[in-house]
Amino acid sequence: MSEGSDSLRTSPSVASLSENELPPPLEPPGYVCSLTEELVTKAREELQEKPEWRLRDVQALRDMVRKEYPNLSTSLDDAFLLRFLRARKFDYDRALQLLVNYHSCRRSWPEVFTDLKPSALKDALASGFLTVLPHTDPRGCQILCIRPDRWTPSSYPITENIRAIYLTLEKLIQSEETQVNGIVILADYKGVSLSKASHFGPFIARKVIGILQDGFPIRIKAVHGVNEPRIFKGIFAIIKPFLKEKIANRFFLHGSDLNSLHTSLPRSILPKEYGGTAGELDITAWNEALLASEEDFVREFCQPVPTCGSIPGGTLLPQGLVSDAQCDDSVRAVKSQLYSCY
Repeated sequence: MSEGSDSLRTSPSVASLSENELPPPLEPPGYVCSLTEELVTKAREELQEKPEWRLRDVQALRDMVRKEYPNLSTSLDDAFLLRFLRARKFDYDRALQLLVNYHSCRRSWPEVFTDLKPSALKDALASGFLTVLPHTDPRGCQILCIRPDRWTPSSYPITENIRAIYLTLEKLIQSEETQVNGIVILADYKGVSLSKASHFGPFIARKVIGILQDGFPIRIKAVHGVNEPRIFKGIFAIIKPFLKEKIANRFFLHGSDLNSLHTSLPRSILPKEYGGTAGELDITAWNEALLASEEDFVREFCQPVPTCGSIPGGTLLPQGLVSDAQCDDSVRAVKSQLYSCY
């Protein structure tokens, strides 16, 4: 059969359409992998992601959502669901729970997630409280740099900083490279006082850590702390009860010893503020990248929120979070530690 005949066999013949009849619209393009061969291999080895089964796995997760949470208002796009599969190493059940937790967190903390868009956070972004460094670490991880000393509590509430962190994570996780490689957090605690630390109590700690561990599809590969003062012992006492062992083991405190930091984050990728050779720390590029994504965030976070009835009541908080009563105990225990460490 000729080449022309083959084309007629696999697609409607133009001649068979009437003059007023139009061909059906094309389906929107499906998922196209943007990973390099090296990252495809890494995803296979570390995340159990098999390219030949990838779309089958996505469809399996999609079917589970439709069956078990038919009223869950969520995207079911291939690329979106892949974030959750990768974050849970293609374990369907754990990926589904993460997806439900992701939406539950957004509904249970409206102060953070309502009207979440870059233009609403200009003060927090301009303060320099956080940014993403231009260079990745040797493993390809993006580096999120947090500097609490740049925050002035009288200027805006601490929840604005949390909103800025979540905004940044949402932007980072759009990249398939970040989905596979994960991120590293560099936290500079220089100048953190008792009064500033008191704003980050157990209730906020529980929510933030609950989101990072159980409610967001991102892999945190390491947390490096530098310039931590004596008060940090009390701050860590707030955080530690809510950390899973796996995450707790990825905390590294370097104090003022930048040589210790450089064993994990080479000088070539760090700004000079941290003993690096990559120039001065500049927040402008990342802020501009966020502001350029305004429309994406408006579509995702600035629409009417579905009622909580779309998620069964038992899943309104991520699994593994402690109760409010346990938080009350933590408050009493931590207060004395904060003052004794200061």
